Amino acid sequence: MSETSIEGVIRNHPFLRDLNPEHVKTLAACAMVCSFAPGEHIFHEGDPANRFYLIETGEVGIEAHGEEGEPIRVQTLGSGDVLGWSWLFPPYYWHFDARALAPTTAVFFYGTRLREQCETDPLLGYELLRRVSQVLLDRLQATRGRLLALTRQSAAAARSPTPGPR
Repeated sequence: MSETSIEGVIRNHPFLRDLNPEHVKTLAACAMVCSFAPGEHIFHEGDPANRFYLIETGEVGIEAHGEEGEPIRVQTLGSGDVLGWSWLFPPYYWHFDARALAPTTAVFFYGTRLREQCETDPLLGYELLRRVSQVLLDRLQATRGRLLALTRQSAAAARSPTPGPR
């Protein structure tokens, strides 16, 4: 994919739609296209967070570690979603694992380089922070909804009579 087409993808992606054209060029200079095979880890919890992705096609699972170390899917992301926000907030380490669930293509951004650009261009920094904050709010609300559903499910299970011995 050429830089011009990367600029087009950035310009048209829901996360960055209507971004200032100069900021699109700045982002394109920090970007490249990448792909992941099903089952391939994109990042691991605790590793340095130095990048983020605009998902073009495919599906990515965000996972936490369960008590036995098994992965627990927290959320599934797909086309039009943004993956990774930890690159923007100290201490810059991933808080979850991310793994491709299907063949996935994305635009990869070098977060460290982009943070430097945000420092020199506060309008770009504000715009990215505003957009990432909206993603965080949306995901927090989705998590809240899942927790409420699990609480209702658990309460219903506790109220239902358990069959006794025969």
